Parts: sequence; structure tokens; C-alpha cells
Amino acid sequence: MKNASSSPFIIGTRGSKLALAQANLVSGLLAEKGVRTELKIIKTSGDTFTDRPLYQIAGVGAFVREIDDRMLSGEIDIGVHSMKDVPTERPVELTIAAVMKRDSPYDFLLTRDGTKLKDLPDRAVIGTTSLRRRSQLLRFRPDLEIKDLRGNIDTRLRKLREGQYDGILLAEAGLERMKWDIPGERLNPDDFVPSANQGTVVIITRKDSDAEKAVRQLDDENTRIETRIERIIIGILGGGCLVPIGAFARTEGDKIHVRTEVLSTDGKRHVKIDEFINPAEYEYEAKRIGNELKQRGGGVLVDEAVKIFAAKRGKHG
Repeated sequence: MKNASSSPFIIGTRGSKLALAQANLVSGLLAEKGVRTELKIIKTSGDTFTDRPLYQIAGVGAFVREIDDRMLSGEIDIGVHSMKDVPTERPVELTIAAVMKRDSPYDFLLTRDGTKLKDLPDRAVIGTTSLRRRSQLLRFRPDLEIKDLRGNIDTRLRKLREGQYDGILLAEAGLERMKWDIPGERLNPDDFVPSANQGTVVIITRKDSDAEKAVRQLDDENTRIETRIERIIIGILGGGCLVPIGAFARTEGDKIHVRTEVLSTDGKRHVKIDEFINPAEYEYEAKRIGNELKQRGGGVLVDEAVKIFAAKRGKHG
């Protein structure tokens, strides 16, 4: 393992404020354990095509692929990502070396004057590019007009202040990591089941590398299990970022509370499972829930969404 007297590990990161905040957090925690690191900024396709919704960019992993490639070539040693951006299918040479303790998993609504979602005027304009959030918003308030919202957090907040939107929907964890205390509304996870792995930072390394050994000490076992449950479920359903799907597992006492749902793109139909499982059998239970969700109609909704948005992406290719 590298230490203070050897060459530092190179952390590859996107250049956004949020990505740098996450990478610096990891760098600081490793420094406390005597592990030296340096940051290298890498531009990804998700950063390059900021004028398009993510489903119009070539497939899943828009924020991850280029960093993976640099790691496979040996140019960097460590990748730091929001776990929800990391595809379930990964290069076999790489591993999720550490799943850090989850921050807030919830969605957060920002409005200019603090108005709650239920109190927004008819046909209010809400900004989000998440297909899941879009469908959940339309289920909760079918009258809303949902508009795409890309760009970094600064850009999104500017668009809200300028009046381009009546509200914007973001991950609360991103606001927390930026240390921004902005008034708004945390949305109830019963109505807005979060994306799988939302609020979680992961550290990627090459398998069996010195870097893997160094970062293992930042792993949080409970979060690893919870996020593994979520990834098993969405892996069974498939569809990646083209599908409105939520999956959220949280340890409550001696059980794990699992909420997961698939929605139609217009929010008018959904299939949902909400139950408590035994942590000792979490792999089996996650597979059972994923298959049950698929068989109860979730698979049909996944197929519908993939056809709709794959066609849209093709038009913009």
C-alpha cells in the first residue's frame, strides 16, 4: 500500500463543484489515514453535452465511462462518483472498493418563495431531467409542466431565480455536500421513492490494487448492503436511465425497509413494493422483490419506457 513516503494515488474526478467536493472529501479522509492523493480533472460525455437530457447521450454511464477508461489505462488509480451514476454492469477489471456512508437519499424541491409542491399554482413549471422524478411529479400533480433542467447546481439555481422555472427538483445530498443551506421541501419517500443509490458516494479502483487496499477502510457496511439491494432490483428490471424507477433500502432496527417502484412515463400507472426484509437474506430478498416487481407489471412499464426514450435519443443522435 502506498503511504506518506511513496508516490500519491491519482484520483480522477469530474470538474464540477459537486464532483470536486466529493473528491476532496475522499482525499481528506484518506490523508487522515496516512494515504497521499492528487486530483486529476477529467471531462466526461455527461459534462460535454449539457444541452441534452441524459437519455439522449450515448447510454448509461455518461459521467463515469471516461474515468473508467483512464483507470484501465493506468493513468489514474481512484475514481470518485455519485453511486447512482455508476452503471450496474461494470468492467471486470474494476471494483467498487468503498461505499461511503450514505448522505440524504431524498429529493428536494426548491422554489423562489418556499412554496410547497402541493401549493404551487396550476400548470406550474418544474425543472428536472430525471425521468423518475418527472413521472412521480406527474402522478402527484398531473397539471404540472415538467421541463428539462441540465447544468451544474449554480446554473440550475440561476435559472430558478430568473423565473425560467417555478421550482426545481434536486438531490438533497448534493446541496448538503456543497454546504448550501437553502430553504425548500424534502419530498416524502413514500410518494417520491428515490433513485437507487441516491446520496451515496463510491470509490472505484482496479481490482487487487494498492489503491483498493488503501480505500477499503472508508467502506460503510450498512450502506454497502442497502445500495446492493437497490442495485440488484434495478439490475433485474433493466433499462438504466431510460426508465422511471425508484429503489430505496434503509436499515430500520433489525430489518431493512425496501421501497421500490416502476412508473409509466406519464405517471398514470405504477407498480410498487413496500416491505421489510431480513438483512441476513438480503441478496435472496432483493432478487425476489426485483422479480416480483417485474412480474406484476414493472417489466411491461420498463419495456414501454425504453422504446419511447430510445426512439427520442435516436432522433437526436
